[in-house]
Amino acid sequence: MKSFNLVLISFLLITTLVFAQSKDEIEIRRLEKHWTELLDKGDTNSLLKIWSKDYVVNNPNGKIVTPKEIVSLMKSGHIFPAVERIIEKITFNQNIAIVMGKELQQPGDLTTNLEEWIPRRFTNVWIRNGKSWQLIARQSSEITRKNK
Repeated sequence: MKSFNLVLISFLLITTLVFAQSKDEIEIRRLEKHWTELLDKGDTNSLLKIWSKDYVVNNPNGKIVTPKEIVSLMKSGHIFPAVERIIEKITFNQNIAIVMGKELQQPGDLTTNLEEWIPRRFTNVWIRNGKSWQLIARQSSEITRKNK
């Protein structure tokens, strides 16, 4: 009977851990889509809630920027080109989620032909603060022809 109870408790613990991880993955995937939509809408107030106060970006131009600089750019009228993000891997380590993949950025002429969009690789890092996740870091680089 003791071994049955031990097996049952072990099963319940493992099931709980697996479910929690999948719940976190679902939430990170939702947030990845949501913050991109907010960027498209220019909703700086909502973005500031999703971004950590320490959020930092190494952008495709090789410049490191902060929320203050991004918001200032958006308020000056800058519109970010549309991006289609393809998540390839999400890794969890305690209260950190690392999202990696490929994204296609709409070029400056705003063509809707996806074959002309600029391919990039990205890494987004999320941190869980209490019950919610915040984006704390991002890096994106254009894929050169020889790297495709």
